Amino acid sequence: MTKPLATALVLLSLIWGGSFFFIKLLLEEAGPWMIAFLRSGAGLIAITAVMLALRQPFSLRLLPWLPIAVMATFNTTVPWALIPLSETRLTSSVASVLNATTPLWTLVIGALFFAGKPGPKQWGGILISLVGILVLLGVNPATIISVDGFGFLCMMGATLCYGIGSQLSKRLSGLTMYQSTFGTLLVATVSCGAVALARDPLPVEAFASGPFLGAIVGLGVFGSGIAYILFYYLIQKGSPELATMVTYLVPATAILWGFLLLGEELYWNLLAGLAVILAGVFLATRPSRPASAAARGGGDGA
Repeated sequence: MTKPLATALVLLSLIWGGSFFFIKLLLEEAGPWMIAFLRSGAGLIAITAVMLALRQPFSLRLLPWLPIAVMATFNTTVPWALIPLSETRLTSSVASVLNATTPLWTLVIGALFFAGKPGPKQWGGILISLVGILVLLGVNPATIISVDGFGFLCMMGATLCYGIGSQLSKRLSGLTMYQSTFGTLLVATVSCGAVALARDPLPVEAFASGPFLGAIVGLGVFGSGIAYILFYYLIQKGSPELATMVTYLVPATAILWGFLLLGEELYWNLLAGLAVILAGVFLATRPSRPASAAARGGGDGA
């Protein structure tokens, strides 16, 4: 993994680490579909401003809108509604941990439907990172049993969608990371808005609240607009599996934000779990030696 990819991965984890907190805050005033609409709409405004500032071409007539719409359905529309729905039953920390199953779904979906060939290193890295997640939050049989079933299924549905969407994103050739982000957020804004306006009331009075607006900016502008530029950069310059590895870092960064901003206690298992997670990420994203090099060394490249 190159330094630019590693930097993008860390930055994305720091941004998405606060997303679950922002969602929890917005749920006090808005429903799940309305949150998805506000998030995607704020992100759309952000990416539009970035593209105008950087003079990036929109090329609206040339974009493959049908593939973008299918990809956006799995990568944004459905999971962005399912995650707030899950957080009506789960704590934000539990939701962030369950979100860390995304790379596993990405590998499985890639292997089953997209001719992906994850090797022993990738599977080993995934398993090591899963252990790190368990260490990080001190998960035990009692906490697993106590997880709400409906909330659990909602988060599993969201992570499955992310796994499918990440694989589809890699197949969208000829698009810049800015165009991918713009197209995704435009589709998400329209689709989420249509459902939200039919199901959830618009929280007009809440817009006068500083924390509510701050949560929209944090979740939408940074957690959607800026974050998705980084996400598509990781997919295009790396791989879907690399991009979704960020979800292993999110629980750690979420707890770190809680320590820095909210004064929450920093436990030993955070540092230990983070070290194990980083070891797993390193192993899963480390490229295997070419076959010729392996042959010269007498090994099988594993």
